[in-house]
Amino acid sequence: NVDSVAQNHPGEYFRSLAGRLGEPVIRSATKHAMRILGEQFVLGRTIESAIKRGRGWKAHGGVQPLFSFDMLGEGARTQADALRYHQKYLDAIASVSMKRQGGAVESVDGVSIKLTALHPRYLAVKEAQVMEQLYPRVLEQARAARKADIGFNLDAEESDRLVMQLKIFERLAREPGLADWGGLGIVIQAYQKRARFVLDKLVELGRDCGRRFQVRLVKGAYWDTEIKLAQMNGQADFPVWTTKPATDLNYLACARVMLAAPDAIYAQFATHNAHTLCAVREIARELGARGYEFQRLHGMGEPLYAAAAEVHEDLGPVRVYAPVGSHEDLLPYLVRRLLENGANTSFVHAFLDKGVPAEDVAKSPFDAAQTLDRHPFIPIPPKLYGPQRPNSAGIDLTQKAVQERLARAQDAFDACAPYDCSPLVSGEALSGGGAVLQSSPVRDSFVVSRLREATSQDVGQAYEAARAAQPAWDALGGAARAALLRKMADALEREVDRLLALMVRETGKTLSDGIAEVREAVDFLRYYAVEAETKFGDAVRLPGPAGETNHLALSGRGVFVCISPWNFPLAIFTGQLAAALAAGNTVLAKPAEQSPLIAFEAVKLYQKVGLPVDVLHLLPGDGAIGAALTRLAHVDGVAFTGSTTVARVINRTLAAREGSIVPLIAETGGLNAMFVDTSALHEQVIDDAILSAFGSAGQRCSALRVLLIPEETADHMIAGLKGAMDVLELGDPCNPAVDVGPVIDAQAHKMLCEHVDRMASEATVLHRAPLDEVLAAQGRFFAPALVEISSLDQISEEKFGPVLHVLRYKRAELGQVARRLAAKGYGLTLGVHTRLDRFAREVCELVPAGNRYVNRNITGAVVGVQPFGGEGLSGTGPKAGGPHYIYRFASERTMTINVAAGGGDPELLNLG
Repeated sequence: NVDSVAQNHPGEYFRSLAGRLGEPVIRSATKHAMRILGEQFVLGRTIESAIKRGRGWKAHGGVQPLFSFDMLGEGARTQADALRYHQKYLDAIASVSMKRQGGAVESVDGVSIKLTALHPRYLAVKEAQVMEQLYPRVLEQARAARKADIGFNLDAEESDRLVMQLKIFERLAREPGLADWGGLGIVIQAYQKRARFVLDKLVELGRDCGRRFQVRLVKGAYWDTEIKLAQMNGQADFPVWTTKPATDLNYLACARVMLAAPDAIYAQFATHNAHTLCAVREIARELGARGYEFQRLHGMGEPLYAAAAEVHEDLGPVRVYAPVGSHEDLLPYLVRRLLENGANTSFVHAFLDKGVPAEDVAKSPFDAAQTLDRHPFIPIPPKLYGPQRPNSAGIDLTQKAVQERLARAQDAFDACAPYDCSPLVSGEALSGGGAVLQSSPVRDSFVVSRLREATSQDVGQAYEAARAAQPAWDALGGAARAALLRKMADALEREVDRLLALMVRETGKTLSDGIAEVREAVDFLRYYAVEAETKFGDAVRLPGPAGETNHLALSGRGVFVCISPWNFPLAIFTGQLAAALAAGNTVLAKPAEQSPLIAFEAVKLYQKVGLPVDVLHLLPGDGAIGAALTRLAHVDGVAFTGSTTVARVINRTLAAREGSIVPLIAETGGLNAMFVDTSALHEQVIDDAILSAFGSAGQRCSALRVLLIPEETADHMIAGLKGAMDVLELGDPCNPAVDVGPVIDAQAHKMLCEHVDRMASEATVLHRAPLDEVLAAQGRFFAPALVEISSLDQISEEKFGPVLHVLRYKRAELGQVARRLAAKGYGLTLGVHTRLDRFAREVCELVPAGNRYVNRNITGAVVGVQPFGGEGLSGTGPKAGGPHYIYRFASERTMTINVAAGGGDPELLNLG
């Protein structure tokens, strides 16, 4: 049965159809289907065609409909994008002006604009830059709309941009050249909990300025993104209502505010919901309000308003929000509309389903008011991981008060530098010997600490103390150890401001990276606290034959050496020792020689909350200390994160020892790649590539090193990457607006310079991000580089810094290229950008990797903060309920040794 196959197995049906008809026919049919869908949801490819098509319509009652034209485009990634969208808006305003109907501004067509389309970095932390560059563009558009006396609406977007939008709107409202114009408008989202308060402020602003604004009330289109971002970012609660009844009720509360202030607000109610439409009319009748309008999306809501017009002769104008644009900008918008139409709970779906009773279609939100406060299946961010494991608390850098608080903490830290730093053995800071001055990568002249390095004698003393303390620590039990780990987590959250200031100076971390790092450390502690309770409790009796009892119990192995890197000086340091401590081991911790102070302060903090002083010892120093630790005759295991070369040395050292074989748990970096196909969404690829390659100055083991792009779209993609690099801000990472800080030290800087010089002769250096000469002279800043290679043979090892290599490939050669990448022997992370499951499966099968990120480009909304994760993988390690930094790789080069291949938690099995 062809219909049955097509309905139940569409993938199989279309593959079979393609085989019978041929690819050209299928492509043609698909393009035709896209055109049909496009016409359903997009009024025209150009503003002229959209106006012509719209003016040919007759609305309910034979009246020509009104339109608010929206030029498609989800957001700029480059200044060229922003200028192109700016011109599109100006052209749209000019075209609407030329075809303006007669009458007041409320009774003619208007335009809607997206602020994200007018600046590539439209972020609250970049307010000064946005106001300098974006505002003049908006003002030019508003003046053009004022001259034509048409409506001009600022569309709403994600909640973290609301304050910025309101600031821009207020500046426009107070512009003398825009006075006495009733066309200035703004969109308010009723699913936002702040909506009513925003409306109160708009009413106050309108009355203060002596003008009336056009205010479009919508329910909101980014609900899924808002929910996920709030959970990921560790917010205290959601910025939006989590239930549909709550949003519907808030919409009505907002409608009442709007209708009660006709002097300040011309109300525009965008809805496709029958109950909402009728309720708004009732509120207006109760308040005696007149002069408002309803709105609907082009392609949606027509049957509702046709029915409403039959019932209510005085329905009034219904404006159509009409997207305009070409197929290049269509898909993200189109999928969003299809998702809204197809949702089983949506009013539109129910309205068109003849099996749904009319009373259910128009059901009142008051009937479901008992679910107003909380959705039963969506945990609030602090409870994301259940009652035993609170989510780590985030910090919102978009808030001015937060920025000012962190600035004060930075000033206080800087004023007391340099700090003394030394080994901590049995709780005592060891003195004596010479001091090594540690300079900041941000400014060579700024000395962060005076380090007294550990000696071989310190190593021996710490080991003996740790070995003696281990039995009692192990006997304490998992529950008691868990309680201490949780105290440590709480202490980190209390000290977050100082820890951020410390990392900014010692390792050059940006504030956003520092926040993620502290949160990751907290997550590790709480994750392993749960593991300690559940896996290291009382022995479990196993089934067995009569007369025999068998029990299973886990205990600590003994003394573990934990060697952590400088790029995650708190998170990986904490993750390693938290796992070891949870399992009942005592720890000798050696931080990277570039970042001893953060480890020193962390260990002091842990001991302050009650961790026994002989359980954890800090031994800072260079590689000689690491070698001394791994050569200890009776050490019971090593956890290491760092270079593959050093991991091999440690492996050989442990293998050469006499006695029992001990586990080495090692994570090293690699040539992490991302495959992109022709179906991938351009903007999302750029977002993820820029973040992964240049975030943390490219100093993550998981950072993107090689971007593989199809020949057909390579030029367009490379142009976008160049433009996105041009708007990256390099500078002092204590500034929230800075995107990229320095590389860690002079050696790293020299290595990167030599690599780029070699690429200039052996490949092609396409672009460098702008770097101020004064900034470069005072610190270890390195301008992010984009390099095009012709073969993977041109790179053989990871270059730890902000260098992104791009390689063009032919679709027919995908398998060959992927196998060549896999042959490099690295398997840390893999990225895939596509809309095709088949492409994603093919790449994942060809390139083995421990952590895979597949973006199928469905909704056009990027919600990942760290697409490729990080060492400890904030968002993909313990936050996903899995192992904290150990991956199960197929590659020998990753140095994952003695790790269980199946389920469970390999690091705990090794450590226990």
